[in-house]
Amino acid sequence: MKIAIGNDHTAVEMKLEIQKFLEDLGHEVVNYGTDAAESCNYPIYGEKVGLAVAGGEADCGVLICGTGVGISIAANKVKGIRAAVCTDATMARLVKEHNDANIIAFGARIVGIEVAKDIVKAYLDAEFMGGRHVRRIEMIHEIETR
Repeated sequence: MKIAIGNDHTAVEMKLEIQKFLEDLGHEVVNYGTDAAESCNYPIYGEKVGLAVAGGEADCGVLICGTGVGISIAANKVKGIRAAVCTDATMARLVKEHNDANIIAFGARIVGIEVAKDIVKAYLDAEFMGGRHVRRIEMIHEIETR
């Protein structure tokens, strides 16, 4: 699977560890984030990953900032993106199963590296359940096309 990853300055170290974790699992990772510790603007990286996923350049995305919230808000402005902030593996599994999230986000100031790995693994192992959830995804799509 090809995975886009993006981050701001607060999450450089965590991004590098998650990138290696994903590569060790056999995934191709494309880095759209910063590798510098200097303060930067997370919307840039949320948009880059959102565009990569929406445009089919990546199968899904992982975003990391201080809380995961700001960068996911930016990604969600891209048409076709369903980015969800996750603080544990259960949330990560459910956002895939129920919401067909195509990007997950978490905060380097909120979760530790082992929890972050659990989040990523749970998300990647989960599958969209379809069924009644399809109608809800279609309703979300309707909102963004108005």
